[in-house]
Amino acid sequence: MVNWFRRQTQRVVVPRLHSRDEAFAGVSRVELAELTPDLLPYLAQAAYLQLTVFELLSEVVTDAPTVGAKEAISRVAGYSLDKQHKLVAELQRIKGTDAGDAMQPYAARIDAYRAGTRGATWAEALTSAYVTAGLLDDFYRRVAVGLPADASRRVLEIYDAEDGESILVDQLRSAIEADPKLASPLALWGRRLVGDTLLIARSALALPTDGHSEEERLEPVFTELIAAHTRRMDALGLTA
Repeated sequence: MVNWFRRQTQRVVVPRLHSRDEAFAGVSRVELAELTPDLLPYLAQAAYLQLTVFELLSEVVTDAPTVGAKEAISRVAGYSLDKQHKLVAELQRIKGTDAGDAMQPYAARIDAYRAGTRGATWAEALTSAYVTAGLLDDFYRRVAVGLPADASRRVLEIYDAEDGESILVDQLRSAIEADPKLASPLALWGRRLVGDTLLIARSALALPTDGHSEEERLEPVFTELIAAHTRRMDALGLTA
């Protein structure tokens, strides 16, 4: 079975995209909720990742080729910032918690991830925002099921709110239609993003000390995330 959680030298190993039926056949699975971290680290990492999504979208707005694109993508950035503010509000519900202090331990690792997935062009940066935000929202939505009941309900409401994904799809389609040569490199870039994003997601889980023993059981759950990613790429007419 392919293991995409361990880095090879200077590259990330991305799993083969199984068919839906093949992916889950004969494997003892573990629900992500069983590995949900405590509330504070969950919220701190989720909130800081959301802040970096907003930062990336803000850069995409700045570099957008038309005023119409700037206006449309700025709305998506607004949705992302609203989500981040609500996650921070949940952090502040925890007695004695300073949101900045809570997020700080995760900043270096997440910043390195974002630097590596920013993209070299405007189209790649827009693709990064679309792909990574979608994958991470799916992941944190699934993991939220393992939080205390009240917190879980509120967090799920945050992740179920409008995210502007359809706006990003429209912008990416327009870019590809204007320059069809973008399709192939953006498809390749999307595959690269999956590996790095699943690594940063996995690092948030509360794995046992011997985490290696869980990896085979975790694969079907992460394959669900990849299946959702495949549907996002399909929406762009790109191969995942």
